[in-house]
Amino acid sequence: MIAMLLLAVVTIHPAAPTVGDLITVELEQPVRVQPSPSYEIVSQKGAHVVVRTFEPKPFTLRGPNVVVPVRSVLKPKDDLKPAPLLPPRLGTQPRLPLILIALAALLATLIWIAVVLLARKRAPVVVPLVAPDVRFRRAIAELRADPQRRQRWAALANELRAFLASTRSRLGTELTTSEVLARNDEEIVRTILQQGDLEKFSPWGARALDFDDVAARALALIPEEEQEVAA
Repeated sequence: MIAMLLLAVVTIHPAAPTVGDLITVELEQPVRVQPSPSYEIVSQKGAHVVVRTFEPKPFTLRGPNVVVPVRSVLKPKDDLKPAPLLPPRLGTQPRLPLILIALAALLATLIWIAVVLLARKRAPVVVPLVAPDVRFRRAIAELRADPQRRQRWAALANELRAFLASTRSRLGTELTTSEVLARNDEEIVRTILQQGDLEKFSPWGARALDFDDVAARALALIPEEEQEVAA
């Protein structure tokens, strides 16, 4: 009689459990469930009991004597043969990543082409090197041939400074006239540099000297061996 009353107020969830399911049994009042080889007690707290079984048949909870129905997950007359393995089904590959990769490759190609074209446009112009004595000789010849040129003395002084800087390590173009003359007091060097400064900075201009004579004497600054080669 007591067992029938208990059965009337028992709640089982899920209502139709299968093998391996966690089965929750709600009793009307706390009853201690006893262990059994037919089921596994997962947890028990008062009237709340959770059990599990791996046998496809009903079992009885020892203690409250509640019958719990359990059904098999196999179909009737199942031959117990495993189902054939099917190859994994490939999902539809998204096209957006492929489009982005293609656009990135196209952009990189365009940038590379632009860099090549700019490099060709900016290719350095190769200027043939001219020996200092040849440059100095040509500059003097051009200045002597153009008596109407403005500031011929200043131009001759600039060419002399470039020649001295190229042939004498201690006479760089950054030196002032006083610094150059302190290191090289040749008369022709002094005359040309002073005439250039007077023409550039003096309100009265350069002194009245024979430009052709001074320029011709400046050629003596070229070493004799180089003059022989030029001849």
